[in-house]
Amino acid sequence: MDLNILWFMLISVLFCGFFFLEGFDYGVCIVMPFLGKNDEEKRMLINTIGPFWDGNEVWLITAGGAMFAAFPIWYATMFSGFYLALFLILIALIFRGVAFEFRGKVESKTWKKTWDLALFLGSLIPALLWGVAFSNLLRGVPINSSQNYVGGFFDLISVYSLLAGLTGLVFFIYHGLVFITLRTKGVLMERAEGLTVKFGVASLVLWIALAALTARETNLFNSKLAIVLLVLTTITLVLSIYFINAKKSGRALLSNGISVIFAVASLFAGLYPNVMVSSIDSKYNLTISNSSSSPYTLKIMTIVALTLVPIVLIYQGWTYWIFKKRVTADKLEY
Repeated sequence: MDLNILWFMLISVLFCGFFFLEGFDYGVCIVMPFLGKNDEEKRMLINTIGPFWDGNEVWLITAGGAMFAAFPIWYATMFSGFYLALFLILIALIFRGVAFEFRGKVESKTWKKTWDLALFLGSLIPALLWGVAFSNLLRGVPINSSQNYVGGFFDLISVYSLLAGLTGLVFFIYHGLVFITLRTKGVLMERAEGLTVKFGVASLVLWIALAALTARETNLFNSKLAIVLLVLTTITLVLSIYFINAKKSGRALLSNGISVIFAVASLFAGLYPNVMVSSIDSKYNLTISNSSSSPYTLKIMTIVALTLVPIVLIYQGWTYWIFKKRVTADKLEY
């Protein structure tokens, strides 16, 4: 297999894994201020993701590093063009990470409310902006013949990108609520169950609306694989709603996680062989060929990845296995 194609696929897989795993992290933190009625309940919600959140973010760091090494022109154009949006995501994630560690250090209501807000905004902002950013890869942004982004921040804002951002946000909230039903007991689980079907249906409606607008705004439907993945996303999302309505949390979480993977995969399938679409002229599109590193670099990266990635996967799988039990009030770390 051509190494350019291999690394495009690997980056796609990394982003699929990131949104699957970090998606429920975002969702839990977004609903935490509303679902948790007192400090103990909020701590329980934070503890549902406490052992996992930092490991989940490794997928994003790895995806960014792989993009930088394998497709440096893609990385440079995307990060310069989407600078403000990605900067906001970075700041949000920094405050979010600090909040996990600082929230319980001082017994003060004001202190804890401050870090609760940091957890909420630190999850809400990325959940919204990731959809905006990735939809623009597909829809197209002003890239000139020198492979430079020549637009501004508001070139990223459109009805389509905002709908994509809102769809991603609701998807993640639903994902987090399903995760809470799997990781908690009693009143917290009951409250989450009362909201899951509502947010599941909202996710489905927004997803169908986004797919319809995608057909008008992009060339994604030129890819048969992308169409198949869109259909599979819809089917697995419907299955997830059915399972959560039947109080089968594990199957609901798996089904919704697979729907997230299919949704992200459909974007990359529709994008291929491009990595960024130019709204100025299609001949200025960044592709896996004109934005990649040298064959030697890709070869070395492949050897390193085949050596280290299995170790990371084994470790993360072990972490989820060790902390698989439901969270209870008598064993809280955060």
